[in-house]
Amino acid sequence: MGTMMLSPKETVEAVIDIGVKKGRHTLQYSLSMGVLAGAMIALAAVGSNVGTFNLLGDTSLLGVGKALQGVMFAGGLAMVVTTGAELFTGNVLLTLAYLEKRLSFRQLISNWWKVWLANFIGALLVVVAVYGSGQFHFGQSMLGAMTVKVALGKINLSFVEAFVLGVLCNWLVCLAVWISFSAKSITGKVVGIFFPIWLFVVSGYEHCIANMYYVPAGIMASQDSSVMQALVSMGISEQAVSSLTWKAFIVNNLLPVTLGNILGGAVLVAGIFWYAHCCSRVPLRLTAKSHNISIQR
Repeated sequence: MGTMMLSPKETVEAVIDIGVKKGRHTLQYSLSMGVLAGAMIALAAVGSNVGTFNLLGDTSLLGVGKALQGVMFAGGLAMVVTTGAELFTGNVLLTLAYLEKRLSFRQLISNWWKVWLANFIGALLVVVAVYGSGQFHFGQSMLGAMTVKVALGKINLSFVEAFVLGVLCNWLVCLAVWISFSAKSITGKVVGIFFPIWLFVVSGYEHCIANMYYVPAGIMASQDSSVMQALVSMGISEQAVSSLTWKAFIVNNLLPVTLGNILGGAVLVAGIFWYAHCCSRVPLRLTAKSHNISIQR
């Protein structure tokens, strides 16, 4: 692979070593760096909303809006990876260190809940700051209205839909993180991150940490009278908006998306790479009788 990136096997070893270090971080470190990562992802969500809200409301330009949204959102993970902040969805890759018996199950779960909670706090700090800044009034409050509309779409997914969209999302996110670990330069890390993250955003997949901004921001924006007027002008009734609650967010979206994110990263990325590179396999012998040959692995 030259000097630009690690080989696949070297990347597996690097991910295991990184996982061991992350799993042994102190509570203080995990919480502080987790808050930072949650805020970074939320700030990327803010930027992607502001840059595309007038496009997302037009069905003829929806694809363009989603494509642009993905370009801007990718900056969030780039900030996380290059600064060493702690992001729950990326830390699902600690599963690899657990499968190699370098981390205990207790260490794995401890890291996950601490970082997940810290990410939530960081995202909520950005929600409060954006609300206090009056940013939801941009574009005659249409930014706030689109923020509410996005949040409504997320809480109205069925459990299965939210779960599967979460699986697909973190499959791509963990691949992005994996590629960044294989790259040796900042440029390589950022470029490697970009395409998988762009794809997940364009495809409309569900990321639990990003949703810690999107849905609470929608809940906060819905409390503003001018935003409500903009929503009514879009044909969204007050009754529909009343369904946007914290309970609906946690039960209908955050829970299934978090579970899907875990499955997507732990099984489809960490699990597959572990099986391919680390798992001892019984030699497989196949006999091709018709050709009287044997194939052995």
